[in-house]
This record gives sequence, structure tokens and C-alpha cells, in this order.
Amino acid sequence: MKWLIVLFTWSTISCYSKNRKTMEKHQYTNQLIHETSPYLLQHAHNPVNWMPWGDEALEKAKKENKLLLISIGYAACHWCHVMEHESFEDRAIAQVMNDYFVCIKVDREERPDIDQIYMTAVQLMTQRGGWPLNVIALPDGRPFWGGTYFMKDVWMNTLLQVHNFYQENPEKTVEYAERLKQGISDSNLIPVSKKGQEITIEHLKQAVQHWQSNFDYQEGGNAGAPKFMMPNNLSFLLRWAHQTNDVDILEYVETTLSKMAMGGIYDQVGGGFARYSTDANWKVPHFEKMLYDNGQLLSVYAQAFKKTKNPLYAEVINQTIDFLKREMRSPEHGFYSSLDADSEGEEGKFYVWTKQELQQLLKDEFELFSKYYNINATGYWEDGNYILLRRQTDKAFAEEHELILSDLKDKVKNWQTTLLKERESRIRPGLDDKILSSWNALAISGLVDSYQALGNTGFLELAEKNMRFIKEKQMGSDGSLKHSYKNDISKIDGFLEDYALMIQALLDLFETTGNIPYLEDAKLLTNKTFEQFYDSGKSIFYFTPKSQTDVINRSIEVHDNVIPASNSVMANNLIRLGHLTANQDYLKIAERMVSKMVDDFKNYPGGYSNWLHVALDFTDKHFEVVLAGEDAIKKLKKLQEDYLPNCLFCAGSTDKQLPLLKNRIVNGKTLIYICQNNTCRLPVESTKEALQIIATDE
Repeated sequence: MKWLIVLFTWSTISCYSKNRKTMEKHQYTNQLIHETSPYLLQHAHNPVNWMPWGDEALEKAKKENKLLLISIGYAACHWCHVMEHESFEDRAIAQVMNDYFVCIKVDREERPDIDQIYMTAVQLMTQRGGWPLNVIALPDGRPFWGGTYFMKDVWMNTLLQVHNFYQENPEKTVEYAERLKQGISDSNLIPVSKKGQEITIEHLKQAVQHWQSNFDYQEGGNAGAPKFMMPNNLSFLLRWAHQTNDVDILEYVETTLSKMAMGGIYDQVGGGFARYSTDANWKVPHFEKMLYDNGQLLSVYAQAFKKTKNPLYAEVINQTIDFLKREMRSPEHGFYSSLDADSEGEEGKFYVWTKQELQQLLKDEFELFSKYYNINATGYWEDGNYILLRRQTDKAFAEEHELILSDLKDKVKNWQTTLLKERESRIRPGLDDKILSSWNALAISGLVDSYQALGNTGFLELAEKNMRFIKEKQMGSDGSLKHSYKNDISKIDGFLEDYALMIQALLDLFETTGNIPYLEDAKLLTNKTFEQFYDSGKSIFYFTPKSQTDVINRSIEVHDNVIPASNSVMANNLIRLGHLTANQDYLKIAERMVSKMVDDFKNYPGGYSNWLHVALDFTDKHFEVVLAGEDAIKKLKKLQEDYLPNCLFCAGSTDKQLPLLKNRIVNGKTLIYICQNNTCRLPVESTKEALQIIATDE
């Protein structure tokens, strides 16, 4: 069975895509022409007879007794497009694919459930993964071969070998596919089959100590390259540093956030972060910009600003939100998914600058500009192009060059305006304009956190407009959610990540505004989540709803990645809802869920950072902060300017529908109650007193 091992794989964790000139006439058109996904539409004129995932393709394979060839990627994936150009646009290769296989194209962002299944299969076979992800499966969907990127000749030879082996050895192929299917199923049993164990603060200390060995204390992030930003890791470590008074961890988080903000991974002209850095210094990014990164990083920088009041973090927040409004927002107030890395067929061309361009634009200002943004060996990239990046804070730069800080900031703003205007005349990177519920929820949470930190009501208004869009277009009256939206079409039943992250966003809005409808919607979605995803015997949620029947396996997501695992988000939601609605069952379920993860987060803390958030709620002091009275929201806003990661908030002027406010409304007063485990201190009236109680009890 050695032939089953991938003959040649060139996998990449991150990919980026290139723009293509659209021809007025096309020689070929396949079924993808009817799809809304930009990634699928990019393949609609391949000579390959691509079909979208669905019953029609699966039935065709069974009827014609053909193998399935499942190719998975996404719109910002460079190597996906390289393989398309080399192989899927080649008529000879397409002929082989069409003759011997039913060919299915999948946008992994539209169907993360399918991606999870077949990525697991490829990782089991090859111990590696990435995109494009290419899998060959039996007509019923059971995979038996797979890999990532293949060069043209290797791809052709591989297809022929796989087809011939299946024709000559059908029983062996089925046997291998069944074993692999069992392996995929078994991969879900590792976390949920364990018995829970008691969670202690010592478990968290061990996890953090183990984690620290991989920190890059000089440049931030994990040691080595490439460097991924991993927002949730930074969020947990900031909270850990705060609650344990760990100065070293706090310094590490600040170093990471500052180096990222001043590096090439951050768009110094227009705001927003690229997906990751190819080097160890945050200099050279893969230039694609993803909504999920930027939404989460807004939250992290907002939390860090509350803690440190570092003006750099406020600048990042303001500029990144400007980017989202300018380049990622739909007319209906939804947020698009991503921007490509390439324009005019070149990676990063939209974002980099030649020295001659800058000299012409900035004239007498160029010399100072070049020192500020390192138009020198430090900022040089390739082919005469420079990546703008910084190595000093504004304060340090102003002191070194004998400038007044406010004057320097004015100059920087003018430089950015000049370059942004010039950049707008360039050919833009491609836009993936589908709108995903889960990623929009992350953006909402980021905007709410930014509002709390900086007090800009425009941020909250933007979040609320986005939530109204989701509710009108993606949410049913019964609490059901759709995953994807484009061209006024809502499609694909929501996955656990959609429900979990949307509940989180609704709770963020409720805790910030006190508006009860947000809490009611969160409860409605939670009820639907239990109905469609929960396994009471395992105390865990499946990634796909029980109503879904077009996949070979229901996966369970517990590993926190760039986006935290949907189960860890759900556990945190249940803690919040348990306190807000006085539902002890929710708290018990959350505790059972995290108790199964103790060994995992001790051994691999970086992959379970959101579970560590949940564990900290059970092992360290956690407060319910109740504000009752006419000025409750005003005082709430003042309290939330501070960094209070272990506090849950409930504010209102009436006790209607809110258990935490029951019997706590006193006419003519606004009282603040600090509670733990259903026991409250005597109420106080000033936010200063409330903060003192929290600080003392911590």
C-alpha cells in the first residue's frame, strides 16, 4: 500500500491568491458557475467538470461507480491557484480527471466541516496538511488517498496510478478506506472519552510554565519562524499576567503586541494585519488580510490598552477599524471575508514601495520618513521594494530626532494620508466578498471591546449595525443560523462555530449595553445549539448539526487554533449564561467540558488557550458585577474602561427578566454589587469603590 502515501506534497499552512483577468468568452463552463463563493467561481471555467459538494455529485459518483476527487481550498490561497493554472486549466489533465472521477470543488470557508474530515484523513496518511487539499474517495465519500499541492506531471501520474489500483484492487481499496474512516472517527474520541478531573490553579501554572519555554522574549510570539499572531493565546496570557501579577508574562505580551504593531505584518499605511509573518521579526508577511484575524486582534489590543494605556494600541485599534469600514464592509453592514495577497499577479505589490516612488510623493519629507519607516536595509524586501516598518515608538523617535511628539504624530498622519491616496490608484487585491456569520461575530466582539477601551460610540454603532444585519439575513425566528451570505442569498446551515461565536458576540453586546434583546437572542441560539449539536453522554458539542447528512463523520472541534475551538467558546458562553440567567446546569456542563481537557492544556497550552480562559473562571476569583438603577449604563461604561477580565457585567434600571437584578433596584440610587458564587458584598455607589473591592479581592 506504499502507493497510498503521497508521492509528492508541498503543503503550506497559509496561502494567498492571485487576481486573474476575466475573459469575455470562455471555452469551458462547469456547474460552479451557479455558486456564490468567489473561490468556486474562480474555477467555473476550468475544463474540469467541477461540481459543488452536494447530493447531486455524490449520487453521480455512485450511479457511475466513479471515485470522488475532492479538491479543497479558499480564495486567498496562492498554491491553490498555482495548481489550478498548472493542472486544472490543462486540457489533458482535465480529460483524465473527467473520465475517471467525479470532481468536486469545496471552499473550505463555506464548508469547514468537509475540510475538517478530509484534512484529518490526509494528516493521518501523511502527517502533514495544508491547502490546496486534494483527496480521492470512494463514491460514498470515504477517503483512501490524499495530499496537498502537486506539480503537474506528478499529479497526472498519481491520478492514473490511483485509478488503476482501484480498478485492479477494489476490495483492498475499500478495506483501506474503511480503516481510514475509523481513524477519522477515533480522532474525535481522544478528548471526549476521557473522564474529567478536578481543575486546579496548579494545572494552569504548570501549563504556563511549560508554554514559556517556547516564547521569543525579544521579538514576541513563539520562537522561530514563521510567526503567527494567535490572538487568543495573547488574550489568555494577558489575563494570566493580570490575575497572577506575573510581570514577565505581561512584558512578553506587551513586547509581542508592540512588535506586531510596528512590524511589516501590520499595514502601516492603511491599518489591519496580514495573516502571518514569514520571518522571526514580523517583517515580511503573507500579505492577505483575513477578517477573523483582525476582529480578534481588535479585542486583544483593546484589552491590552485597558491594562497598559499604551497609545500605540489605541492607534492600532482606530486604524484597523478604519480599514474594516473602508475595505471590508458591505453596503448592508456585513463584513467581507478576506483580501488577497496578490495584485497584478505579484505578491504584496499593492502594499510595498520603491524608494523612487516615496521620494516623488514625499519630497522634502522623505529623509525623515525613511528613518521612521526604515527605507533602508532593515525595510528592504526584494526587487527594489520596501516594506514599511518601525523599530521605535513615536516617543523614542521624537526624542532621538529632537521633535515635538505632537508634531511627529501630525507628520505621520500626513504621510499615511498621502500614501493611502496614492495606493488607492493601484490595482486592488481580490476581495472574497462572501459574508460568514462566525467571522462577523468575531468582528462584532472586537468592535465592542474597542468601544469599551476607547469610548468611541461609533465602534458600538458599527457592531450593532452588523448584528442587525446578521439577525435579519442569517438568523431564523427559531434561533437557527445560516453560515454564509452573498448576493442576498443565505446558505449552508450554521456550524457550531457560527452559533458559539454569535452567542459570544450577543453576550458581549448585552454586557456592554444592558439591552435585554441581546440576552434573549443569546438564549434562543443556545437552545438551538443544544438541540442540534449537543451530546449529553459525552458532555460535548459536535461541529455539525444533527440535521446534516451529507458528511461521513460528525467531527468534534476541541483544539484552539487561530480561531478558538467552538467547544471552548461554547463552554465560556455557558459560564456567562449560567450566571446571567441563574442556570446552574449550564455551569455544570461547562465545568465537565473543561475537566476533560486538563491533560491536554498542561501538555500543549498553546493549543488550548481558550480552554485555559474557561479553567481560570473555575480556579481563580470570578466576579459578577451588577449595576442597578437609573445611571447603571453610565457607570457600567466607566467601569469597563478598566481591564477586568474576570468580571461578568449585568446592568439595568429594572429587574424585569434579569435574575441578577432582582430585588436590587432602589429608587433614586444606582447601586453596584460585587458578587462571587451567589454571595454579594454590600453595594456601593461609586465606580471607584467598586474597583477597589475587585482589586482587593483579587
